[in-house]
Amino acid sequence: MNSFYTANQDGQRLDIFLSAVSGLTRAHIQKLIKENMISVNGTQKKSNYHLKIGDNIVLSVPEPEKIDVEPENIPLDILYEDEDIIVVNKARGMVVHPAPGNTHGTLVNALLSHCSDLSGINGDIRPGIVHRLDKDTSGVMVAAKNDKAHVSLAEQIRTKSAFRTYVAVVCGNIKEEAGVIHGAIGRDPDDRKRMSVLLSGAAGAKDATTKFKVLERFGDYTLIECRLMTGRTHQIRVHMSYIGHPLLNDPKYGRIKSRFKIKGQALHSITLELDHPRTGERMRFKAPLPDDFIDVLNELKRNGHNV
Repeated sequence: MNSFYTANQDGQRLDIFLSAVSGLTRAHIQKLIKENMISVNGTQKKSNYHLKIGDNIVLSVPEPEKIDVEPENIPLDILYEDEDIIVVNKARGMVVHPAPGNTHGTLVNALLSHCSDLSGINGDIRPGIVHRLDKDTSGVMVAAKNDKAHVSLAEQIRTKSAFRTYVAVVCGNIKEEAGVIHGAIGRDPDDRKRMSVLLSGAAGAKDATTKFKVLERFGDYTLIECRLMTGRTHQIRVHMSYIGHPLLNDPKYGRIKSRFKIKGQALHSITLELDHPRTGERMRFKAPLPDDFIDVLNELKRNGHNV
């Protein structure tokens, strides 16, 4: 598939420009350049080529690798199920759907084994999936068992009539009882595997808002509840790091605290509210805190203010 772009800024690197406008990672763009899948004014250029205003760029992206998704008998923590939806408490460490290089052990593999049917709107790789959680974020998720339910849930998520609340342990003592964080989020220009807060209007930046309130303080750490007013990649993790309170044990936006026995960031999707896609009934689901999250809280309580 070919995409066409025109440079509108003098002197910008080719790989940085294409990463910003295409949504692909900078590493992916550099790989495509090496494979001669990108041309500028009909000729091949290197990643560090500096564009001139008016340069015409053609980006050729190969068709995605075909992935065979197989059902796998993986235990699921099911909170609710009927003919239209299934609500689960996703375990920390479980990837939601398969991708190249990671085709087994995902939530989708487990759902395919458990359910006789799932919605097909998202194709073979993400059947039934209407929203996601990071691999190392645990908690409540809903999947659609037919296309009608999928359309309803997706629209509720888009309009925020369906929403999740999260709990997290962050580093530092948040002095405010509650707050609202505004900050556009996009790919970090220096590290395309990370997201960061960017100037509003910057290439790839999308407006993002997070509300939080303090539940309990532990001196150097704070337990908070969060609600997303927008749904950006890594939003809670990015926003809390942005205000100087990264999530405890976040390997990407904070730092690992080895003395805590939790793998990945201390973040859990605790409740989900939605209207049932068939009956319209308002429903609320709660996923109990996982043992590793409880262990962190117990350690904070045992060791006082400066763990």
